Amino acid sequence: MLFTWNRLVLAAGLALLAGMPVSAQETALDPASSVKIELPPDSPLALVSTSMGESRAINRGGATVLDLHMALTLRNAGFHRVRGVVLLITAQEFAPGGKGSVARPCIDVPPTQEFTVPVDIRLVRPVQQAGGPLVRVQLDGVLFDDLSFFGPNKLNSQRAMTFWETEAQRDRSYFKRVLQARGEKGLREEMLLSMAKQVDRPQLDVAMSRAGRAVGGAAPAGEHVAQFAFLKMPDSPVEPITGSAEIAGNEARSPQIEVRNQSGKPVRYVEIGWLVKDKDGREFVAGSVPGSSAAMTIAPGQRSKLQPDAALKFSRTGRPVEIAGMTGFVSQVEFADGKVWVPSREDLSSSPLLRVLAPSPEEQRLTDIYSKKGPAALIAELNRY
Repeated sequence: MLFTWNRLVLAAGLALLAGMPVSAQETALDPASSVKIELPPDSPLALVSTSMGESRAINRGGATVLDLHMALTLRNAGFHRVRGVVLLITAQEFAPGGKGSVARPCIDVPPTQEFTVPVDIRLVRPVQQAGGPLVRVQLDGVLFDDLSFFGPNKLNSQRAMTFWETEAQRDRSYFKRVLQARGEKGLREEMLLSMAKQVDRPQLDVAMSRAGRAVGGAAPAGEHVAQFAFLKMPDSPVEPITGSAEIAGNEARSPQIEVRNQSGKPVRYVEIGWLVKDKDGREFVAGSVPGSSAAMTIAPGQRSKLQPDAALKFSRTGRPVEIAGMTGFVSQVEFADGKVWVPSREDLSSSPLLRVLAPSPEEQRLTDIYSKKGPAALIAELNRY
């Protein structure tokens, strides 16, 4: 997913502090008293150690900013290989900026092996709040190699990690096919091409808020309703039918997209990726329109509307990007049985998506292995799966 409300709330909370005077009081955080790691008794992960690094607490007005640079070393105490972990980090349960999350996707940790989860995040906590640790770290979920899951799943981390792992399997399979068909030379060419696209991929800054224009408020000059165009993907289980958003300059509000389930199974989550075209014809990935209801189920053959209450402003290098056109595409589908669908490499290659989409976490990991250790290390890594 391209946006999360957790990140939005955290950013809003930190923005509230931007104009506050910075107190001279700044303290390092002691892991024994400042942080509480809470793993359930039946957790498949065991805590080995905690390093606080350069973590510190800074008083600003009536709030404390916790600048966390931690590293948690965990051990796989279960019976399956671990593919991903999500942690919930909380300083204040309900205040803006009071909680966030960190994820470690695309890992392969066998039983008994240790691994590290970096925690680099800023949280906000009222100064007057007293008692207990400053920060609580809880396990939201663990995904295993058979796609089974453990955890409370408060952040819908099961869905996110299942999508990441499905993308990882897709991309590993693609590069293995390249290796088999074209040898080491072909694999090297694909890695260099991927690295070049990561550098050259057009970037867009997006500011998102939940609030649209107030009822009865004046419409901005030039506001109009614009229709989405859609990229067709032959094997997609969900088809986008119609879509629109209110557009004014570089701002888009109240997107709504109607979709149809053309598969034979009930669907409980759909995400529509969103491309924005500027007046010069350049396309950028702008965000996504997720399923609008946690209770949403689309039966085979039925339609549903995705209508998140969102307003988005687009800019690049600090300058507004005026919206000249919008294109949507189905980026994720989750069925009622927990199985998921993502676009194939063939779908991506036959559209503009491979050029503008960020590579999956797994593709980034594989190109990192190639750039740091060379083709032999990459081939050995691909052959592990």
